[in-house]
Amino acid sequence: MGFEAGDDSDKEKGQNLPPNSIFRYNSPLVQVGLIGLVCFCCPGMFNALSGMGGGGQVDPTASNNASTALYTTFAIFGILGGGIYNILGPRLTLLSACSTYVLYAGSFLYYNHYKHQAFAITAGAILGVGAGLLWAGQGAIMTSYPPPNRKGTYISIFWSIFNMGGVIGGLIPFVLNYNRTEAASVNDATYIGFMVFMSIGTFLTLAILPPSKVVRDDGTKCTNIQYSNVTTEAIEIGKLFLNWKMLLIVPAAWSSNFFYTYQFNNVNGVMFNLRTRGLNNVVYWGAQMAGSIGIGYIMDFSFKSRRTRGVFGIIVVAVLSSAIWAGGLANQLGYSRGNKPEKLDFKGGSDYAGPFVLYFSFGLLDAMFQSLVYWVIGALANDSETLSRYVGFYKGVQSAGGAVAWQVDARNVSFLGQLIMNWVFTTVSYPLLIVLVLFAVKNEDEEEEITKAKEVAPKEVE
Repeated sequence: MGFEAGDDSDKEKGQNLPPNSIFRYNSPLVQVGLIGLVCFCCPGMFNALSGMGGGGQVDPTASNNASTALYTTFAIFGILGGGIYNILGPRLTLLSACSTYVLYAGSFLYYNHYKHQAFAITAGAILGVGAGLLWAGQGAIMTSYPPPNRKGTYISIFWSIFNMGGVIGGLIPFVLNYNRTEAASVNDATYIGFMVFMSIGTFLTLAILPPSKVVRDDGTKCTNIQYSNVTTEAIEIGKLFLNWKMLLIVPAAWSSNFFYTYQFNNVNGVMFNLRTRGLNNVVYWGAQMAGSIGIGYIMDFSFKSRRTRGVFGIIVVAVLSSAIWAGGLANQLGYSRGNKPEKLDFKGGSDYAGPFVLYFSFGLLDAMFQSLVYWVIGALANDSETLSRYVGFYKGVQSAGGAVAWQVDARNVSFLGQLIMNWVFTTVSYPLLIVLVLFAVKNEDEEEEITKAKEVAPKEVE
């Protein structure tokens, strides 16, 4: 693909050589695991940094403005990212993307000393470009490399590895700031620790193979398309805005990062002291691992029919979502922007228990919701070119919602108002996802019939 496509002889050899182990370097499992490790080091650590609330600073203004810049450029390059990935291939795309995470963490190290927002905001805008490219590439790998009947499993494997980054990243500020119960901003070592992990992730991108060289266990390849070009990608990306399948995903995409602002700044950032915020991050991203495994099982093994599994999974997540947001409402009624609570510590006993369970549940729901949407997108196609564009569109809309959410908080919209917005946005998305599954997702036997028909058609013409 793009600059990284192998020659035809290599491809033919790959098709004729049956795979011997799922742990082959060119197997989908290993490649999904590698992209999981990349995301463990880069967006995983970024999530830990963001999850502390205010980027680890007492005043969230710089973080809010940097996040707004980030998600604004992310919205643009998320949509363009699929096309860029198809042209450049995974290594060039992911290498350039991951380097922007190091810069972003460094900007907060700088802010710790000089309190100048400009660097953080600029780094946020640059990170938005990189994140758009990274997540478009990641989405293409995660949804197109696995066999069609195991996409939920592979999504959960990726999500677990990726969110282990948030767990480890949460331990960094917890350990380094453990004795600073009254401290407002994290110390320099915290940001340096994040930068080290992000640098490792940047170099790991060089191990990712292009889809033309990845062979599934049954001997099939992830793609037979060897290259793309700017004109083709521009046309195909433009078509996404008129694609009814993508339009049905818009509410789910918009809401899937919108709630981070409320959860990170106005629950974790407002209710807990610094070291407890770090511990909560560990719990939040650990819950994501459990959530992704649970929903992955439902989406792959709950029923024989893929369409039935899709509808059942959506209903399960919808019910759980309503219960968790109702718990969030009960918690939110106890404080407001003008009447903030005393900071809780993890040693606070029963006072800490309720908010702790709520924050754990937020992490669980996030993983289940996003894994569900990825599964639905992955069920719409099997080739990496199409799925990179679909995922890019999803991430672009998702980031536009994120950009708006950070400014909603920066403009001091009430905590209760933000909670209600999040609850409404996520709730609206579920019936639309059900419609999408019922009318666009095909069962495995239907896909096999279509594939056979396509193979027979050229022979009949001859």
